[in-house]
Amino acid sequence: MIKKFTLLTSLILPLLIMSQQSNMQLLFNWIDDGSIINIEENPGDNWVGNIYNEVWGFVQNGHEFAVIGSTQGTHIFDVTDPENSIIVASINGGSTSSQVVHRDFHTFQGYLYAVADEMNSSTLQIIDIKNLPNSFNVVYDSNDLITRSHNIFIDELNATMYSCGGKINGSPNNLSLISLDDPENPVLISQYNNQGYVHDIFVKNSIGYLNCAENGLHIVDFSQPSSPVTLGSLTDYPFKGYNHSGWLSENNIYVFADENHGYKLKVCDVSNVNEIQVLSTILSEVDDNSIAHNIIINENLLYVSHYYDGLWIWDISDPQNVTYVTSYDTYPLENGNSYKGAWGVYPFLPSGNILVSDMQFGLFVLSPPNLSSINEEMTNLKVYPNPVHDEFIVKTKTNDSKTIVVHDIFGKVYFTQISTETDFRIDTSNFSNGIYFVKVYDKKSVESVKVIKV
Repeated sequence: MIKKFTLLTSLILPLLIMSQQSNMQLLFNWIDDGSIINIEENPGDNWVGNIYNEVWGFVQNGHEFAVIGSTQGTHIFDVTDPENSIIVASINGGSTSSQVVHRDFHTFQGYLYAVADEMNSSTLQIIDIKNLPNSFNVVYDSNDLITRSHNIFIDELNATMYSCGGKINGSPNNLSLISLDDPENPVLISQYNNQGYVHDIFVKNSIGYLNCAENGLHIVDFSQPSSPVTLGSLTDYPFKGYNHSGWLSENNIYVFADENHGYKLKVCDVSNVNEIQVLSTILSEVDDNSIAHNIIINENLLYVSHYYDGLWIWDISDPQNVTYVTSYDTYPLENGNSYKGAWGVYPFLPSGNILVSDMQFGLFVLSPPNLSSINEEMTNLKVYPNPVHDEFIVKTKTNDSKTIVVHDIFGKVYFTQISTETDFRIDTSNFSNGIYFVKVYDKKSVESVKVIKV
C-alpha cells in the first residue's frame, strides 16, 4: 500500500519553532499514527524509549528514497518531492518486538541490506529495490548467517560487508567480513577478534577504521581477510570514552565520536597511520548532557546526529579550526541524561536534501543549508572566536566610522555602538546560548556574520 503523509497537527508548532533555529527548511516529517507501525506492540517502552532508529538514503530509477528503521521493521519513503513524500515499503523485521532498539542499513547494487541487534531472530534481510517506487522484493530473510548485528558497512569496491557486534552463526561476534559477490547470497569470509568488540566501522578499499568502544581507534588493512594487518592505533586521546562511530573525508581527515555525555568529537589527521594526530575537538556544547551519536562527512561538511541537540553541521575544511555551520533541533523536549533525539543522518541525496531520524519523532527531510548566508567570509569583516563563549572580537579593515549591531534570530538587538576601531571586543557573558548576527554598517555597505554563543 502506498500512503501519503503530512505533518501531524500535534507536531506543527514545536517543529516550526525548531526550524527557526536554522536556515534549513523542514520539508517533511513522518511520525507514525498507528497505520504503519503497530503502536500497541511497539510503544517505545524499551530501555531508551525509542520507536525509530537508523536512517539511510539511496537513488533508484531517478527517484530519491529515505529508509528509516523502527522497533517493528524497515520503512522506505519516496522523497523525490519531499512535501508530498509517500511510503513505498514497510517490511517487518525478523523480530518486531518493542525491545528491538537498533537497526542498521546499507545499499549495494540495487539491494538494501538490513540488520538488527536485539532478540535472537533479528535476521539479515536483503531487499531488492531495483524496481522502486513500483515494487520491492525481499530476496533473503534468514538468521542462518547473521543472527544479530549492531552495525554494517559495505566496501562497495570489494563487494564486502562488515558486520559489527551481535552474533554470527549464533555465536558472539566482534567483526565479520561477508562476501557480496552474489548480492542475494552472502557468504562468510572471515572473523576478526584482534581488538575486542568493534562497535562500528568505516571501510575504504579494504582499509577499515574501527571504532572499538573502550579500546579506541584502530586502522586495519583487510586486503588479505585471513591475515589482517593493523596499520595504526589511537588509544590515548582527549575525551576518551566509548568510541562509537566515525567517518573518513576525502583528504584523510577522520572524525569520531565517543558516546559519552559532554565528550567532544575528535578531528584527526590519519594521512600517516603510524602517527594519528588529533587536530581539534568539537561538541555542540549547548548542554552538559550533549552527546554526539552518528557521523557522516560529505566534502568539507561534517554532519552529526546529536541526540537531544538534533542535527549539527560543521565546516572541517580547516580541520584545526572547525567552524559551526548550522543546526536543526529535531527533539523538542528537554535534554536529559539518557539517549533520545537524533539517531542518524544521511546527506548524500543528489538534491542536497538531508535525511535525519529522531528516535521519538521519526523521519525528517531538511533542505540543504544556505552556506553563503551562514559561513559568510566577508572581505572586510571577521568575527572570532566562533562559536563564542564569553566574548568575541569584531575585526574590520578600516578605521572609518561604523555602527556595530548584534541581534538574535528574531531581530532582538543585544548590542549596538558606533566605533572607529578596527578591532572591537564584545562581551557576551550575559547573552543566552544561541545564534546571533553581527552586522557592521558604514556609509557604503552592510556586512554580516552569523555566530553561535555556547
